[in-house]
Amino acid sequence: MYQPSTIPYQDHHGFRRTFRPGNLSLGLFFPLEAFEWDTPSMHNQVALAKRAEALGFSALWFRDVPLRDPNFGDVGQVFDPWVYLGYMAAHTTKIALGTASIALPLHHPLHTAKAAASVDQLSDGRLLLGVASGDRPVEFPAFNVDPEKRGEVFRESCEVIRQAHGTSFEPIRWSGGELLGADVIPKPTTREIPLFVTGHSRQSLDWIARESHGWINYPRSPEMQRIIVDDWRQEVIKQCGPVYKPFMQSLYIDLDVSPSAPPSRIHLGFRLGRDCLRALLGTLQEIGVDHVILNLKYGKRPAAEVIEELGMHIIPHFGAN
Repeated sequence: MYQPSTIPYQDHHGFRRTFRPGNLSLGLFFPLEAFEWDTPSMHNQVALAKRAEALGFSALWFRDVPLRDPNFGDVGQVFDPWVYLGYMAAHTTKIALGTASIALPLHHPLHTAKAAASVDQLSDGRLLLGVASGDRPVEFPAFNVDPEKRGEVFRESCEVIRQAHGTSFEPIRWSGGELLGADVIPKPTTREIPLFVTGHSRQSLDWIARESHGWINYPRSPEMQRIIVDDWRQEVIKQCGPVYKPFMQSLYIDLDVSPSAPPSRIHLGFRLGRDCLRALLGTLQEIGVDHVILNLKYGKRPAAEVIEELGMHIIPHFGAN
């Protein structure tokens, strides 16, 4: 852990569990519960995470929400993502642990590099590093960040993290500082921690295709998502050649007790029965989506019941590798 690894990111344990060309896998956002307003209870999360792992979900995902902004309506998993990642790493063994996403401009890049590599080592190579430029207006003045410059800060942070993980005692210079005569440890379990850009994060598609290992996007109609996935695949080939870089999306679900219940729209997703959910996921797999992160916030049923049903009836069709 003191020297950069020579193992390619494609052999990273979390990446291999979650991604395989042509195969859609499923993950879950914390908190693993439905809740009103912006504050979850955070009860029974370890037990639910262990059950999700046992049922074959590929990944658990953690959000970076440093401040409670009631206007935004969601505080994520409440706890600091790095602390909670370490906690959940100690209570799970195989499931990938992803950030969706760390708002890089709100954090010092060397702190992010050290935290990410620490979780990756402590989890035996299970961290998937989703990153973003931030989108909550209240956060930027609180952290003394110029929101108009967050795209530039985002790019710099990605490069600093990459250099910190992939070199040893080499000088690192960026607009916010320089690292001379010292090194960031630990190093990740692979040459790079798989890094995924969320949305555009104020970057061009060619930059995302070239600099990231995959793209986290938002739910859209299958017709629109097909166009976006096709553009992504073409841009990856243009920038990197025939390299597999997965495409992911989130999806809010309210799983109806009736398996045959037809879909009706909710915020960024659907209320629907498992039969329609399976059909929707099959369509997303056919158009090239590699991973769907399910969010249970707007559900009406207990999370344990929903996770069990998903594990028994959906995961066998779209499970972990």
